[in-house]
Amino acid sequence: MSTEQAENDPGRVFRRYLSSVVLHAQAGARAVGLGATDLYALNILELSGAMTPGELGARSGLTTGPTTRLVDRLEQAGYVRRVADPGDRRKVIVEPVDRPAGLDKALAPARRRIGEIIQSYTPEQRELLFDYFARAADAYQQAAGDITETG
Repeated sequence: MSTEQAENDPGRVFRRYLSSVVLHAQAGARAVGLGATDLYALNILELSGAMTPGELGARSGLTTGPTTRLVDRLEQAGYVRRVADPGDRRKVIVEPVDRPAGLDKALAPARRRIGEIIQSYTPEQRELLFDYFARAADAYQQAAGDITETG
């Protein structure tokens, strides 16, 4: 496949995009002294709110042991705390309490650049983009569940 064919192959273009997103997430995590999984877990908590360690593990693709170590690291760093579940005091809930210092600064250049790209589209194109983002996020979450169930 020639370079031009590769650059125009939708599958390759999309894979390059996904690889760039993952690379940026890893760089952002390193910039604030976290591992990529730690930053991913904080994002899950920020988007979904407090949850049990089991729920956090399931959403981040981790088993019990690694989830416990993840929560320990985040708690020691001051980003989350464990609290008793008000409905069942035998359960623990993990809740976010702080964001890594410097995270917004580390992510600002990409946010600015992506914002400029999105603003260059018409309102109708932006609506299509955001529809795609929402539907693709659901599709990836469902597919991850399918892999976990069959793996």
